[in-house]
Amino acid sequence: MPTEILMPALSPTMEEGTLAKWLVKEGDEVKSGDILAEIETDKATMEFEAVDEGKVGKILIEEGSSGVKVNTPIAVLLEEGESADDIAETSKPAADAPKKDVPAEAPKEVEGQAQAAKAPPAPSSDKGDRIFASPLARRIAAEKGLDLASIEGSGPRGRIVKADVENAKPGAAPAKADAPKPAPAAAEAPKGASAETIAKIYADRETEEVTLDGMRRTIAARLGEAKQTIPHFYLRRSAKLDELMTFRATLNKQLEARGVKLSVNDFIIKACALALQQVPDANAVWAGDRIIKLKPSDVAVAVAVEGGLFTPVLKDAEIKTLSKLSAEMKDLANRAKTKKLAPHEYQGGSFAISNLGMFGIENFDAVINPPHGAILAVGAGIKTPVVEGDEVVIRNVMSMTLSVDHRVIDGALGAQLLEAIVAHLENPMGMLA
Repeated sequence: MPTEILMPALSPTMEEGTLAKWLVKEGDEVKSGDILAEIETDKATMEFEAVDEGKVGKILIEEGSSGVKVNTPIAVLLEEGESADDIAETSKPAADAPKKDVPAEAPKEVEGQAQAAKAPPAPSSDKGDRIFASPLARRIAAEKGLDLASIEGSGPRGRIVKADVENAKPGAAPAKADAPKPAPAAAEAPKGASAETIAKIYADRETEEVTLDGMRRTIAARLGEAKQTIPHFYLRRSAKLDELMTFRATLNKQLEARGVKLSVNDFIIKACALALQQVPDANAVWAGDRIIKLKPSDVAVAVAVEGGLFTPVLKDAEIKTLSKLSAEMKDLANRAKTKKLAPHEYQGGSFAISNLGMFGIENFDAVINPPHGAILAVGAGIKTPVVEGDEVVIRNVMSMTLSVDHRVIDGALGAQLLEAIVAHLENPMGMLA
């Protein structure tokens, strides 16, 4: 029977996307691994691969359509011997399917929550119902002597596809996962004035409405969630950067021939990574009903892009050299600005850095990026009178604020983490040890 191709979830938190471009047309033959389309999420443009083989019988969602929900049928694939006449009425897009260039309504769940929209499982073969499998999967199963009834399908609507039979072992029945426990009902967040109400206030003024794109909607949802659900508290310290600036100038002179130029931000990343190793209890994230502690220091760094920001993650930052961190950060930042990051490059980490010092901001408080346990807001280095002993001297001082999730990190633990960061910044040579 015809197989529906569903809008894929290209990341664990994706709820909808834009079908940017079809790379196949109706009538084309495709096989597993062929690129079918380009899908835009709120963060990146990614290629969508076929998991089955057959002929494209009908394209249901036009390219350029935005707000396409995950698991929405976007096309129909025909098996050998089938024709467009075999496509059921149920394969037609719903009346409220997203239209080209029409923005969808804001997501009802924030990023980071479990997605409820899953394809329904295949009918139970124990009751004699039909087993749904692609012709290629049936052929491989026959060659390997596999019973399709013992294989759990991962394709649309629980359909058994090539990868399922290739990974199955003869005689092995799929392990059944425990039924998920229902999530506790969350209290409904207070709602502000409606868009219509606010628009009426400014009806007599000259205005311009800016439609929210996927990135802006996600940022709004995540930061709204963060401020409503995370008990923030703030710790403030300043660090004297004179030794770091001198040390940085020396290193950059030595590294000039290799085309490497270290920034102050590179030192901050390294200092935070080492501090997380020194205070391992603070290297943690909030996971709803538990705390998860990380072994490596995976540090996220906020990067401003047009219309929003990304937080690419530098993994294992504690073991990387300053020059390696510098090169990796430049690469991630450049690809973030062109939306070329893959989901695994901007998801994860336990700790984030937001540096606005380059914009002249002296100090600020950053909002925690869930599920991180903390985020460091970094201000500009400013020449400041400082009392040392009985003398007043001028030092280059940088203000920092650590925003902390009190569910994960208590006050004393957060203070230890910030103290370790300051110690590394004021004694930069130790970061090379």
